[in-house]
Amino acid sequence: MAKSLLAEKRTHMNTSALRNLRHSGRIPGIVFGRNKSNEMIHISAIEFQRWLRQDGSGIIQLQLEGDMKLPVLLEDLQRHPVTQDVIHIDFQHVQSNERVRTKVAVRFTGTAVGTKSGGVVQIHKEFIEVDTLPQHLPNVIELDISGMDIGESLYIRDIEFAPEVTVLSGTNDFLVSVATP
Repeated sequence: MAKSLLAEKRTHMNTSALRNLRHSGRIPGIVFGRNKSNEMIHISAIEFQRWLRQDGSGIIQLQLEGDMKLPVLLEDLQRHPVTQDVIHIDFQHVQSNERVRTKVAVRFTGTAVGTKSGGVVQIHKEFIEVDTLPQHLPNVIELDISGMDIGESLYIRDIEFAPEVTVLSGTNDFLVSVATP
């Protein structure tokens, strides 16, 4: 099920108005898409940060005024260079009948057996690029690495995807390995 975030429409603002918006706990953003005019919005910084920590990928339902819900993907976010706070978000509106090309987060679970022998887990990729219809898009790909020993690696080709999902990342790309220190 897609995460739902409450969004409010906004008008064009100057720099100081955007700064005040951010200080009030809101993040300005824009929603764009094919055959759709751009919409300027703002959302709760706390809710967005919570979503980033939990998933950080997949389809989000933006709840606008009234009962209007927009299915979107996070396209880009900008961070403050010093504080690393999110200062702007770009969302891409997705349509259920059009394929989307996006990156899906990879979450590694478990503790590799090789770490008990002094091995070090090295994560090489945290995202896999895919192309599919929105209803087949996984929110996150979970990989259990608890059975990995020193010298073992997992590649993108080792993951099974639904037949509707086309993997665009290289199949020989490393995801994770356990190396000797």
